[in-house]
Amino acid sequence: MHRRRRTALTVSAALLVAAPLLSACGNEAHPGAAAVVGGDRITVEQLQSRVGEVRTAQQQATEKSGDYAQAVEKTGGLTRSTLQSMVLDRVLHRAAADAGVRVSRREVQELRDQVEKQSGGRKAFEAGWLQQYSIAPGRIDDSLRTEIEAQKLYAALGVQPQTEEGQAAFWGALSDASKALKVDLNPRYGSWDVTKSRRVDAKTPWLREVSAKDSQKA
Repeated sequence: MHRRRRTALTVSAALLVAAPLLSACGNEAHPGAAAVVGGDRITVEQLQSRVGEVRTAQQQATEKSGDYAQAVEKTGGLTRSTLQSMVLDRVLHRAAADAGVRVSRREVQELRDQVEKQSGGRKAFEAGWLQQYSIAPGRIDDSLRTEIEAQKLYAALGVQPQTEEGQAAFWGALSDASKALKVDLNPRYGSWDVTKSRRVDAKTPWLREVSAKDSQKA
């Protein structure tokens, strides 16, 4: 696989991974919102629409093979991972803007042309991103913009992404952006760890208490 392609995929994977840490939980102060980022609402409807785009793309991609059920099974946490991406994209954009990073449409198109060629064409490229990152074809340009922002942020910070120092500086910048934006998740989707800039599942101790009582009765 081409080096530039590996770099892009590595950045995407890093941005999509969630950590098993917990910060302050969200609240019900924003009814109808899946999350509030910098005062802007990501509505439940918007989240469901984004998930629907992926499911439709998966269905179309597996129409001949009949593997749609398998594709759905592999992406069982799609709603939460999609919300993670929607929030983190905004956090990254804020961190990049704070560092003076700008991305042009030309840069996005140039990267797309390059990666499509490396992938063997547009269809193969779109299929690969759908399968690996659950990104619908219509959202790929947004994803590529995020890729470029991440790479430019590393450069603006004067660090390399392959080093521990680079990772610490990068995630530190995202943590600062998360704090500034005051990310607030609807509790049904977990909470936002401002230190790691990642969505985490909420702890539900009452479930363990109920389970323990049931076990005692049994």
